[in-house]
Amino acid sequence: MKNSGNTILITGGGSGIGAALAHEFHEAGNQVIIAGRRQAALDEVVAAHPGMASMVIDMEDPAAIAAFADKLVADFPAFDAVLLNAGIMVAEDRIDLAIAEATVATNLLGPIRLTHALLPHLLAQKSATILTVSSGLAFVPLAATPTYCATKAAIHSWSISMREQLKDTGVDVVEIVPPGVQTDLMPGAGTDQLKFTSTPAVESLPRFSKKAWVADQKPLEGSRMMRLQKVLAGSKVGLLCPSKLRHWR
Repeated sequence: MKNSGNTILITGGGSGIGAALAHEFHEAGNQVIIAGRRQAALDEVVAAHPGMASMVIDMEDPAAIAAFADKLVADFPAFDAVLLNAGIMVAEDRIDLAIAEATVATNLLGPIRLTHALLPHLLAQKSATILTVSSGLAFVPLAATPTYCATKAAIHSWSISMREQLKDTGVDVVEIVPPGVQTDLMPGAGTDQLKFTSTPAVESLPRFSKKAWVADQKPLEGSRMMRLQKVLAGSKVGLLCPSKLRHWR
C-alpha cells in the first residue's frame, strides 16, 4: 500500500485508534472517510482535519452496511482502501448472550459484511488494500472479555485466509495487531476489577498511531510458530501484557 494518494475508509474513525490513524493517513496526503455510529464524534474529528469526510454506519445492521457501501462507492469512486477498525469491548460475567451477540455482530460479522459489499469495487481497482485490526488479545486473551478476544482471534484467522485467497489479485490484505492501547474502548477499564491501563505494556494512543504494529503478511510457520508458542506458554502475565507477542517477530 502506498503511503499517500489513497482514498481510504476508516470504520470506527470517530475515536480511539480509528481517529488516531485517520489523523495519520490525512497528514500523509490521503483522502480519508471516517465512519461510525456517533455523528457528533465524527463531526469533531472532521472539523480538525479540513478535507476529511464522514459517514454514519451501524456495523450490526446488514441492510445498513449494504446501503452504506453503495453510497460510499457512488460518492468516492476513487475509493481503494478500507481499514476495518470499528469494534466494541465489554466485560462479561461468564456468558452474557446480549453482549456476546452484539460483539460478534460488530467485531466479526460487520467487517465480513462490509468487505463483501466493497470487494467487487476493490477488485476493479488497479491496486487496493483491506486493513484489518485484530489485537494482541487474539493470541493471549483477557479473561474478562472472552467474546471480544474470540472475535479478534477470528479476525486474525480471517485475515490470513483472505490474504491467501486474494494473493493473485490487486487487493492486498494487511493485519494491524495492536498491543494494549489507552483508549475509551472498554467501559470500566479504569475500575479496580479491570484496571490495566497503567501497566508498561499499554501504549499511549499517540505513540501507537505513530508506529502501528503491522503483522507479517504470511501465516506463522516453522521456528517462528514455535517461538510464539513458547512465549504464550511461559507468560504468566499474558492476560494483561499482549505486547509480549513482540518477541516472536
